[in-house]
Amino acid sequence: MLRASIEFSGKEASLSGIAEGARAGDAGIVHGALLTEFVDAALRGNSAERSAARDALREAAGSAVLVDAAAVLGNFERMVRIADGTGIPLDGISAAMSDDIREDLGLEAFESRRVSDSRGLARAFGSALRGVARVGFRLAGRRSRRRK
Repeated sequence: MLRASIEFSGKEASLSGIAEGARAGDAGIVHGALLTEFVDAALRGNSAERSAARDALREAAGSAVLVDAAAVLGNFERMVRIADGTGIPLDGISAAMSDDIREDLGLEAFESRRVSDSRGLARAFGSALRGVARVGFRLAGRRSRRRK
């Protein structure tokens, strides 16, 4: 979803911040470092760390961004816990389209990954599907920005 959002916006950003955390800096995302600190503190920090990260993000980006970040964080945590708890595998098309990003970020190393290797033709066409999707998101983003 993040990659699609970046493509839609027509901007460049590095998803390295997902795996590298604070070491990645902003990674091309507005307030990226503060957002990463907020997520890290929410998931792993103590009360003081959560409070400091929340205050820093609110001061730099505003209350609306803080609320949006907390909502996205909560939603992703919910989705991951449901998928892990029920053993939902990643479907073939999604797996094929995300092979590159999962490899770049080292996500296969996580024990909780739930990827089926029975992707068949989807794996072979994953690269082409990613290219078509990327072009589609960029075109849709340009059209959307022209309408404003």
